Amino acid sequence: MPSMSSLDLTRDVVDLTADLCDIASVSKNETSIADAVEAALRQLPHLTVQRDGNVVVARTDLGRAERVLLAGHLDTVPLTDPPNLPVRRVDGMLHGRGTTDMKGGVAVQLALAATLSQPSRDVTYVFYDCEEIEDEFNGLRRLAQDHPDWLAADFAVLLEPTDGGIEGGCKGTLRVDVRTKGIAAHSARPWNGHNAIHDAADVLARLAAYEPQTVQVDGLDYHEALNAVGISGGIAGNVIPDVCTVSVNYRFAPDKSADDALAHVRAVFNGYEVTLGDCAVGARPGLDKPAAQAFVAALDLPVVAKEGWTDVARFSALGVPAVNFGPGDPNLAHTDDERCPEHQISGALAALTRWLA
Repeated sequence: MPSMSSLDLTRDVVDLTADLCDIASVSKNETSIADAVEAALRQLPHLTVQRDGNVVVARTDLGRAERVLLAGHLDTVPLTDPPNLPVRRVDGMLHGRGTTDMKGGVAVQLALAATLSQPSRDVTYVFYDCEEIEDEFNGLRRLAQDHPDWLAADFAVLLEPTDGGIEGGCKGTLRVDVRTKGIAAHSARPWNGHNAIHDAADVLARLAAYEPQTVQVDGLDYHEALNAVGISGGIAGNVIPDVCTVSVNYRFAPDKSADDALAHVRAVFNGYEVTLGDCAVGARPGLDKPAAQAFVAALDLPVVAKEGWTDVARFSALGVPAVNFGPGDPNLAHTDDERCPEHQISGALAALTRWLA
Protein backbone atom coordinates (compact mmCIF):
# COMPACT_ATOMS: atom_id res chain seq x y z
CA MET A 1 0.00 0.00 0.00
CA PRO A 2 1.27 3.51 -0.81
CA SER A 3 2.92 5.53 1.90
CA MET A 4 2.28 9.20 2.51
CA SER A 5 5.29 10.20 0.39
CA SER A 6 4.33 7.97 -2.57
CA LEU A 7 0.99 9.60 -3.47
CA ASP A 8 1.87 10.89 -6.94
CA LEU A 9 -0.82 13.22 -8.33
CA THR A 10 0.66 13.08 -11.84
CA ARG A 11 -0.13 9.38 -12.25
CA ASP A 12 -2.91 8.24 -14.53
CA VAL A 13 -6.16 9.07 -12.72
CA VAL A 14 -7.24 5.42 -12.56
CA ASP A 15 -3.89 4.45 -11.01
CA LEU A 16 -4.29 7.34 -8.60
CA THR A 17 -7.74 6.04 -7.66
CA ALA A 18 -6.23 2.65 -6.88
CA ASP A 19 -3.51 4.29 -4.76
CA LEU A 20 -6.13 6.18 -2.76
CA CYS A 21 -8.29 3.09 -2.26
CA ASP A 22 -5.33 1.10 -1.00
CA ILE A 23 -4.87 3.55 1.87
CA ALA A 24 -7.53 2.04 4.12
CA SER A 25 -9.70 4.88 5.41
CA VAL A 26 -12.77 3.56 7.19
CA SER A 27 -14.70 6.37 8.90
CA LYS A 28 -12.85 7.84 11.92
CA ASN A 29 -9.59 6.37 10.59
CA GLU A 30 -8.79 8.88 7.84
CA THR A 31 -5.59 10.32 9.31
CA SER A 32 -3.28 8.39 6.95
CA ILE A 33 -5.13 9.38 3.81
CA ALA A 34 -5.60 12.97 4.96
CA ASP A 35 -1.85 13.15 5.64
CA ALA A 36 -1.12 11.78 2.16
CA VAL A 37 -3.50 14.21 0.47
CA GLU A 38 -2.17 17.18 2.41
CA ALA A 39 1.46 16.30 1.71
CA ALA A 40 0.81 15.92 -2.02
CA LEU A 41 -1.12 19.18 -2.28
CA ARG A 42 1.51 21.16 -0.36
CA GLN A 43 3.97 20.33 -3.14
CA LEU A 44 1.88 22.42 -5.56
CA PRO A 45 2.98 26.09 -5.39
CA HIS A 46 -0.20 27.44 -7.00
CA LEU A 47 -2.36 26.20 -4.09
CA THR A 48 -2.92 27.45 -0.55
CA VAL A 49 -3.54 24.46 1.73
CA GLN A 50 -5.39 24.47 5.07
CA ARG A 51 -6.35 21.66 7.40
CA ASP A 52 -8.88 21.16 10.17
CA GLY A 53 -8.68 17.74 11.80
CA ASN A 54 -8.87 15.33 8.88
CA VAL A 55 -10.38 17.89 6.51
CA VAL A 56 -7.96 19.23 3.89
CA VAL A 57 -8.81 22.32 1.83
CA ALA A 58 -6.70 23.62 -1.07
CA ARG A 59 -7.48 26.69 -3.14
CA THR A 60 -6.24 28.85 -5.95
CA ASP A 61 -6.22 32.62 -5.45
CA LEU A 62 -5.88 34.03 -8.94
CA GLY A 63 -8.39 36.84 -8.66
CA ARG A 64 -10.83 35.23 -11.07
CA ALA A 65 -14.35 36.64 -11.33
CA GLU A 66 -15.85 33.38 -10.12
CA ARG A 67 -14.97 30.74 -7.51
CA VAL A 68 -16.15 27.14 -7.75
CA LEU A 69 -15.75 24.37 -5.20
CA LEU A 70 -15.13 20.65 -5.71
CA ALA A 71 -15.74 18.38 -2.73
CA GLY A 72 -15.31 14.72 -1.88
CA HIS A 73 -15.14 12.60 1.26
CA LEU A 74 -12.08 10.55 2.16
CA ASP A 75 -13.73 7.82 4.24
CA THR A 76 -15.31 4.51 3.30
CA VAL A 77 -17.65 2.07 4.96
CA PRO A 78 -15.91 -0.89 6.69
CA LEU A 79 -14.00 -3.46 4.68
CA THR A 80 -15.40 -6.91 4.00
CA ASP A 81 -14.06 -10.12 5.54
CA PRO A 82 -11.75 -11.03 3.86
CA PRO A 83 -10.93 -7.37 3.04
CA ASN A 84 -11.89 -6.09 -0.42
CA LEU A 85 -8.53 -4.31 -0.67
CA PRO A 86 -6.10 -3.94 -2.35
CA VAL A 87 -8.02 -3.03 -5.47
CA ARG A 88 -8.06 -5.21 -8.56
CA ARG A 89 -8.29 -4.18 -12.23
CA VAL A 90 -10.41 -6.61 -14.25
CA ASP A 91 -11.69 -6.02 -17.78
CA GLY A 92 -11.86 -2.24 -17.51
CA MET A 93 -13.31 -2.26 -13.99
CA LEU A 94 -11.62 -1.19 -10.77
CA HIS A 95 -12.77 -3.52 -7.95
CA GLY A 96 -12.48 -2.81 -4.22
CA ARG A 97 -13.69 -0.76 -1.29
CA GLY A 98 -13.99 2.91 -2.17
CA THR A 99 -13.69 2.55 -5.93
CA THR A 100 -17.24 3.85 -6.38
CA ASP A 101 -17.83 5.63 -3.08
CA MET A 102 -15.86 7.72 -3.67
CA LYS A 103 -12.13 7.52 -4.30
CA GLY A 104 -12.67 7.87 -8.06
CA GLY A 105 -14.14 11.32 -7.45
CA VAL A 106 -11.36 12.21 -5.00
CA ALA A 107 -8.73 11.14 -7.55
CA VAL A 108 -10.34 13.42 -10.13
CA GLN A 109 -10.17 16.33 -7.68
CA LEU A 110 -6.49 15.68 -6.99
CA ALA A 111 -5.63 15.30 -10.67
CA LEU A 112 -7.32 18.62 -11.44
CA ALA A 113 -5.54 20.29 -8.53
CA ALA A 114 -2.19 19.06 -9.86
CA THR A 115 -2.67 19.84 -13.55
CA LEU A 116 -4.67 23.09 -13.58
CA SER A 117 -2.36 25.77 -12.22
CA GLN A 118 -4.23 28.47 -14.17
CA PRO A 119 -7.90 27.43 -14.18
CA SER A 120 -10.47 29.71 -15.79
CA ARG A 121 -12.15 30.09 -12.39
CA ASP A 122 -10.66 30.09 -8.93
CA VAL A 123 -11.13 26.62 -7.46
CA THR A 124 -11.48 25.39 -3.89
CA TYR A 125 -10.82 21.66 -3.39
CA VAL A 126 -12.34 20.15 -0.23
CA PHE A 127 -11.48 16.67 1.09
CA TYR A 128 -13.39 15.74 4.24
CA ASP A 129 -13.84 12.93 6.73
CA CYS A 130 -16.64 10.91 8.36
CA GLU A 131 -19.31 11.21 5.67
CA GLU A 132 -20.38 7.58 5.99
CA ILE A 133 -21.37 7.72 9.66
CA GLU A 134 -23.53 9.81 11.98
CA ASP A 135 -24.04 13.44 11.02
CA GLU A 136 -22.39 14.71 14.21
CA PHE A 137 -18.99 13.47 12.97
CA ASN A 138 -19.26 14.79 9.39
CA GLY A 139 -16.20 16.86 8.51
CA LEU A 140 -18.06 19.06 6.05
CA ARG A 141 -20.65 19.83 8.70
CA ARG A 142 -17.84 20.86 11.07
CA LEU A 143 -16.24 23.02 8.40
CA ALA A 144 -19.55 24.75 7.62
CA GLN A 145 -19.91 25.51 11.31
CA ASP A 146 -16.34 26.52 12.19
CA HIS A 147 -14.91 27.81 8.90
CA PRO A 148 -17.78 28.78 6.58
CA ASP A 149 -15.44 31.19 4.77
CA TRP A 150 -13.43 28.17 3.56
CA LEU A 151 -16.55 27.03 1.68
CA ALA A 152 -17.43 30.36 0.07
CA ALA A 153 -18.09 29.87 -3.66
CA ASP A 154 -20.44 30.72 -6.51
CA PHE A 155 -21.11 27.07 -7.30
CA ALA A 156 -20.16 23.64 -5.91
CA VAL A 157 -19.79 20.14 -7.29
CA LEU A 158 -19.90 17.11 -4.99
CA LEU A 159 -18.12 14.24 -6.73
CA GLU A 160 -20.33 11.50 -5.28
CA PRO A 161 -21.02 8.64 -7.72
CA THR A 162 -23.71 9.52 -10.26
CA ASP A 163 -22.89 6.94 -12.96
CA GLY A 164 -21.25 9.72 -14.93
CA GLY A 165 -24.35 11.94 -15.11
CA ILE A 166 -25.30 15.22 -13.43
CA GLU A 167 -27.75 15.13 -10.54
CA GLY A 168 -28.99 18.52 -9.41
CA GLY A 169 -29.56 19.43 -5.77
CA CYS A 170 -31.13 16.79 -3.54
CA LYS A 171 -34.36 15.95 -1.75
CA GLY A 172 -34.87 16.52 1.94
CA THR A 173 -35.58 13.74 4.40
CA LEU A 174 -37.71 13.73 7.53
CA ARG A 175 -38.59 10.97 9.98
CA VAL A 176 -41.50 11.01 12.40
CA ASP A 177 -43.12 8.59 14.83
CA VAL A 178 -46.90 8.31 14.49
CA ARG A 179 -48.35 6.92 17.71
CA THR A 180 -51.67 5.23 18.37
CA LYS A 181 -52.92 4.92 21.94
CA GLY A 182 -55.00 2.14 23.46
CA ILE A 183 -55.76 0.66 26.86
CA ALA A 184 -53.79 -2.27 28.26
CA ALA A 185 -55.69 -5.40 29.28
CA HIS A 186 -55.27 -9.14 29.58
CA SER A 187 -55.44 -10.70 26.12
CA ALA A 188 -57.96 -13.25 27.45
CA ARG A 189 -60.32 -10.34 28.17
CA PRO A 190 -59.65 -7.87 25.33
CA TRP A 191 -62.99 -6.12 25.92
CA ASN A 192 -61.45 -4.58 29.01
CA GLY A 193 -58.91 -2.73 26.87
CA HIS A 194 -58.33 -1.17 23.47
CA ASN A 195 -55.74 -2.50 21.00
CA ALA A 196 -53.33 0.20 19.82
CA ILE A 197 -51.80 -2.10 17.18
CA HIS A 198 -55.19 -2.59 15.56
CA ASP A 199 -55.57 1.19 15.37
CA ALA A 200 -52.33 1.36 13.43
CA ALA A 201 -54.24 -0.15 10.51
CA ASP A 202 -55.67 3.30 9.83
CA VAL A 203 -52.19 4.85 9.82
CA LEU A 204 -51.04 2.22 7.31
CA ALA A 205 -54.18 2.70 5.24
CA ARG A 206 -53.45 6.42 4.97
CA LEU A 207 -49.95 5.60 3.78
CA ALA A 208 -51.23 3.08 1.23
CA ALA A 209 -53.70 5.62 -0.14
CA TYR A 210 -51.20 8.49 -0.17
CA GLU A 211 -50.37 9.87 -3.62
CA PRO A 212 -46.89 11.44 -3.56
CA GLN A 213 -46.25 14.60 -5.52
CA THR A 214 -43.74 15.20 -8.28
CA VAL A 215 -42.46 18.72 -7.74
CA GLN A 216 -40.52 20.71 -10.32
CA VAL A 217 -37.73 22.84 -8.89
CA ASP A 218 -35.41 24.82 -11.16
CA GLY A 219 -36.62 22.72 -14.08
CA LEU A 220 -35.96 19.33 -12.44
CA ASP A 221 -38.60 16.84 -11.31
CA TYR A 222 -38.25 15.63 -7.71
CA HIS A 223 -40.38 12.60 -6.81
CA GLU A 224 -41.58 12.79 -3.24
CA ALA A 225 -42.23 9.70 -1.13
CA LEU A 226 -43.95 8.90 2.17
CA ASN A 227 -43.38 5.43 3.60
CA ALA A 228 -43.55 3.42 6.79
CA VAL A 229 -40.03 2.31 7.70
CA GLY A 230 -40.73 0.66 11.06
CA ILE A 231 -43.46 -0.41 13.44
CA SER A 232 -43.37 -1.39 17.10
CA GLY A 233 -45.87 -2.18 19.82
CA GLY A 234 -46.74 -4.66 22.52
CA ILE A 235 -44.92 -5.73 25.67
CA ALA A 236 -45.91 -9.39 26.09
CA GLY A 237 -47.83 -12.18 24.40
CA ASN A 238 -50.71 -11.98 26.88
CA VAL A 239 -51.17 -8.19 27.01
CA ILE A 240 -53.37 -6.03 24.79
CA PRO A 241 -50.95 -3.27 23.69
CA ASP A 242 -51.72 0.26 24.81
CA VAL A 243 -49.22 1.94 22.42
CA CYS A 244 -48.15 1.32 18.84
CA THR A 245 -45.61 3.44 16.95
CA VAL A 246 -45.26 3.61 13.18
CA SER A 247 -42.03 5.25 12.00
CA VAL A 248 -42.55 7.17 8.78
CA ASN A 249 -39.97 8.65 6.39
CA TYR A 250 -40.88 11.59 4.15
CA ARG A 251 -38.62 12.44 1.21
CA PHE A 252 -39.55 15.91 0.04
CA ALA A 253 -38.66 18.29 -2.77
CA PRO A 254 -36.09 21.03 -2.06
CA ASP A 255 -38.70 23.77 -2.39
CA LYS A 256 -39.97 22.87 1.10
CA SER A 257 -38.53 24.00 4.42
CA ALA A 258 -38.35 21.70 7.43
CA ASP A 259 -41.47 23.38 8.84
CA ASP A 260 -43.31 22.89 5.53
CA ALA A 261 -42.41 19.19 5.45
CA LEU A 262 -43.44 18.57 9.04
CA ALA A 263 -46.73 20.43 8.57
CA HIS A 264 -47.50 18.26 5.54
CA VAL A 265 -46.88 15.03 7.45
CA ARG A 266 -48.93 16.21 10.41
CA ALA A 267 -51.82 16.94 8.03
CA VAL A 268 -51.63 13.43 6.57
CA PHE A 269 -51.84 11.94 10.07
CA ASN A 270 -54.30 14.41 11.52
CA GLY A 271 -55.78 13.07 14.73
CA TYR A 272 -52.66 11.15 15.76
CA GLU A 273 -49.68 12.08 17.90
CA VAL A 274 -46.80 12.86 15.51
CA THR A 275 -43.29 13.29 16.95
CA LEU A 276 -40.38 14.56 14.88
CA GLY A 277 -37.31 12.33 14.94
CA ASP A 278 -34.85 14.00 12.57
CA CYS A 279 -34.93 16.21 9.51
CA ALA A 280 -32.45 17.37 6.87
CA VAL A 281 -33.68 19.80 4.26
CA GLY A 282 -32.82 19.38 0.60
CA ALA A 283 -30.87 21.57 -1.81
CA ARG A 284 -32.05 23.50 -4.81
CA PRO A 285 -29.80 22.84 -7.84
CA GLY A 286 -29.58 26.54 -8.72
CA LEU A 287 -29.67 25.85 -12.45
CA ASP A 288 -30.84 29.41 -13.01
CA LYS A 289 -27.44 30.68 -11.81
CA PRO A 290 -24.78 31.53 -14.46
CA ALA A 291 -22.14 29.34 -12.80
CA ALA A 292 -24.41 26.30 -12.86
CA GLN A 293 -25.45 26.97 -16.45
CA ALA A 294 -21.81 27.19 -17.53
CA PHE A 295 -21.08 23.87 -15.83
CA VAL A 296 -23.96 22.10 -17.58
CA ALA A 297 -23.05 23.60 -20.94
CA ALA A 298 -19.38 22.59 -20.61
CA LEU A 299 -20.16 18.99 -19.68
CA ASP A 300 -22.99 18.68 -22.24
CA LEU A 301 -24.74 16.01 -20.19
CA PRO A 302 -28.42 15.67 -19.22
CA VAL A 303 -29.32 16.82 -15.72
CA VAL A 304 -31.75 14.93 -13.48
CA ALA A 305 -32.89 15.50 -9.92
CA LYS A 306 -30.97 13.81 -7.11
CA GLU A 307 -33.54 11.53 -5.53
CA GLY A 308 -31.64 10.96 -2.29
CA TRP A 309 -30.03 13.33 0.22
CA THR A 310 -26.36 14.28 -0.08
CA ASP A 311 -23.98 16.83 1.38
CA VAL A 312 -24.86 19.29 -1.40
CA ALA A 313 -27.53 20.38 1.08
CA ARG A 314 -24.78 21.81 3.30
CA PHE A 315 -23.65 24.06 0.44
CA SER A 316 -27.22 25.11 -0.27
CA ALA A 317 -27.59 26.13 3.39
CA LEU A 318 -24.60 28.45 2.88
CA GLY A 319 -26.19 29.96 -0.22
CA VAL A 320 -24.02 28.00 -2.67
CA PRO A 321 -25.93 26.16 -5.43
CA ALA A 322 -24.58 22.64 -5.93
CA VAL A 323 -24.86 19.50 -8.04
CA ASN A 324 -23.66 15.93 -7.74
CA PHE A 325 -21.35 14.63 -10.49
CA GLY A 326 -18.90 11.76 -10.23
CA PRO A 327 -17.76 8.37 -11.51
CA GLY A 328 -19.34 5.13 -10.35
CA ASP A 329 -22.78 3.56 -10.14
CA PRO A 330 -24.29 4.49 -6.75
CA ASN A 331 -26.12 1.14 -6.72
CA LEU A 332 -22.70 -0.53 -6.27
CA ALA A 333 -21.60 1.66 -3.37
CA HIS A 334 -21.03 -0.26 -0.11
CA THR A 335 -21.44 -3.66 -1.80
CA ASP A 336 -19.01 -6.53 -1.23
CA ASP A 337 -18.01 -6.33 -4.90
CA GLU A 338 -17.84 -2.55 -5.11
CA ARG A 339 -16.44 -1.58 -8.51
CA CYS A 340 -16.18 1.34 -10.89
CA PRO A 341 -15.71 1.50 -14.67
CA GLU A 342 -12.28 2.95 -15.38
CA HIS A 343 -13.64 4.98 -18.30
CA GLN A 344 -15.99 6.86 -15.98
CA ILE A 345 -13.08 8.03 -13.84
CA SER A 346 -11.07 9.27 -16.81
CA GLY A 347 -14.25 10.65 -18.39
CA ALA A 348 -15.08 12.69 -15.29
CA LEU A 349 -11.59 14.15 -15.30
CA ALA A 350 -11.88 15.06 -18.98
CA ALA A 351 -15.31 16.66 -18.47
CA LEU A 352 -14.23 18.81 -15.53
CA THR A 353 -11.04 19.79 -17.34
CA ARG A 354 -13.18 21.10 -20.24
CA TRP A 355 -15.09 23.21 -17.75
CA LEU A 356 -12.12 24.57 -15.80
CA ALA A 357 -9.25 24.71 -18.28
